[in-house]
Amino acid sequence: MNLALILDFLRALAANNNKAWMDQHRADYHQARAEYTAFIAQLLRDASADLEPGLRGLSPSEVMFRINKNDRFQQSDEPYKRHMGAGIKPGGRHSPQAGYFIALQPDGETYVGAGRWMPEPQQLAGIRQEIHYNGAAFHAIRQHPELVHHFPHGLDQSQALKTAPKGYDKTDPDIEWLRLKSFFVWRSFSDADVRRPDFPARVLEAWQAAKPFVQFLNEAMTGE
Repeated sequence: MNLALILDFLRALAANNNKAWMDQHRADYHQARAEYTAFIAQLLRDASADLEPGLRGLSPSEVMFRINKNDRFQQSDEPYKRHMGAGIKPGGRHSPQAGYFIALQPDGETYVGAGRWMPEPQQLAGIRQEIHYNGAAFHAIRQHPELVHHFPHGLDQSQALKTAPKGYDKTDPDIEWLRLKSFFVWRSFSDADVRRPDFPARVLEAWQAAKPFVQFLNEAMTGE
């Protein structure tokens, strides 16, 4: 697979993000997507063997996101995303479970992540309840050296309530975490990192470090 080719295509797309340019470079897009598909296929094979058996049988097309923007979430008039991304979890990219994520984007914007971004209200209630009842386990996972090593910024706190959620006291010792609306860790990679031969292995290492966190979320959301 040629990840550098993907970055080169996406860099050109970012500078010419319009349908006319894409139509003229459709062959280049298909070549870049083929390389990305091969990359995701390798990650699926490795992850289903060592990380999550529930991924077995999934095809790249079931976990890869479209490059076309979803009109409901557009924040600009650009018709295409500037990255190629995938949600690696049992059931595919739209599964309600917590899982693992990868997006390739040039100029140091590639990221690897894990968790559940903006869970449904019932799921969010389950996560908050588990943190409230079992805070020691949550903090042990959140502060585990392996997770901190691979995701040094910790949980993304950009999505949070300004006050305590309903049913919780604002003086609760875990209020900082109970206020969160997303439970997600991520880290970026430079273009040089992406071009390294061991980049797929580094992605798997990061996901492996996040596995206890993902399991905690899934158990909390299902009540199991």
